[in-house]
Amino acid sequence: MSVKEIAAETRPDDVAGEMLAIGRAARVAANLLGLAGSDAKNRALTVAAAVLRRNAEAVLADNAADVAAAKGHGVRGSFIDRLTLTPERIEATARGMEEIAALADPVGTVMAAWDRPNGLRIERVRTPLGVIGIIYESRPNVTADAGALCLKAGNAAILRGGSDSYRSSTAIHRCLAEGLAAAALPAAAIQMVPTTDRAAVGLMLAGLDGAIDVIVPRGGKSLVKRVQDEARLPVFAHLEGVCHVYVHAGADLAMAEKIVVNAKMRRVSVCGAAETLLVDRAVAASHLGPLVAALQKAGCAICGDEAVCALADGVAPASEADWGREYLDAIIAVKVVDGLDAAIAHIERYGTHHTDAIVTNDHTAADRFLAEVDSAIVLHNASTQFADGGEFGMGAEIGIATGRLHARGPVGVEQLTSFKYRVRGSGQVRP
Repeated sequence: MSVKEIAAETRPDDVAGEMLAIGRAARVAANLLGLAGSDAKNRALTVAAAVLRRNAEAVLADNAADVAAAKGHGVRGSFIDRLTLTPERIEATARGMEEIAALADPVGTVMAAWDRPNGLRIERVRTPLGVIGIIYESRPNVTADAGALCLKAGNAAILRGGSDSYRSSTAIHRCLAEGLAAAALPAAAIQMVPTTDRAAVGLMLAGLDGAIDVIVPRGGKSLVKRVQDEARLPVFAHLEGVCHVYVHAGADLAMAEKIVVNAKMRRVSVCGAAETLLVDRAVAASHLGPLVAALQKAGCAICGDEAVCALADGVAPASEADWGREYLDAIIAVKVVDGLDAAIAHIERYGTHHTDAIVTNDHTAADRFLAEVDSAIVLHNASTQFADGGEFGMGAEIGIATGRLHARGPVGVEQLTSFKYRVRGSGQVRP
């Protein structure tokens, strides 16, 4: 049955039937996308970007309605920040789709090739994963990022946005649909779940009768934990982003101030925002006060251990729970540590293997930190806010994965592919 025939079917009123129809259509679309040429996929993305720019005012109006409703429910400021679209963010989203279009098409890429003594020629070749389900909250730009990345990698996408961003996400999805139509690609290549009923999430986690191959959650801890606990299929995700900046004994103070303030305060609501600052005891007397003062000047509240409270003003005592807390707000936990080993040990105990940074001019210490800190992203003399697929040159990301299987760190087009082996012979049989 073709995608068009499936789409023409009368969908049942029940959520389960509707979701199964979406899954069936996505599976057919995925089979077609796996064979689609780069030109068609790129045209769909560039047209979608142009349509988004052209309809920016309408998208902003829908987003304003979402934001007003969220404020009416009394949600916190960091949530509103993630939900809010601006002309600049819409432009960045459109530009991201164009950047994804400009990337090399991973599908069909020969990853490795070799010849066997019996004359067989073996190639490992990138292939799409199939159908990817994305379940997300608040961030309407995920609609464009996820849809575009899945399409570029030859995958069909089923997008289930949160009720808080439903109007905004639907408006962005309409732009993607216009791009697909302009490129003569199946409409079911990027589908938006047309209900806010939470039962749809459970059905996706069950796989829609085998239609979905991978689930990607983007949202708060409760959503991600539910997905990780209940999904019956592979998941690309991170639970929390408890990110650290360690100011080593060899750190330049001016550089440290700039990095620490940016890592915490550029956007407090992103998963790459620093949540803990570790300061080496060797430079605590000279560096800690200015670092705390710079954060406070930027509007950040500080909670610290005994040493921090003794050396800096305006610091609240930290509790044990603060060392493993993802604030996603203008507050940071600060601790004085006894050298590199203690910093690495603290990150191993309290971190979430997301993103951690060291500030130092001691390259030997930096090399140890980069080698020994077991996080998806480790940085030397750079802000943790670079934990982003766009900043990695991926155009965008579908999320950050902290697991060790298949994908780790920003999940871009290459991470949304698998591979198969092509074997060419000339009549060989195995003895």
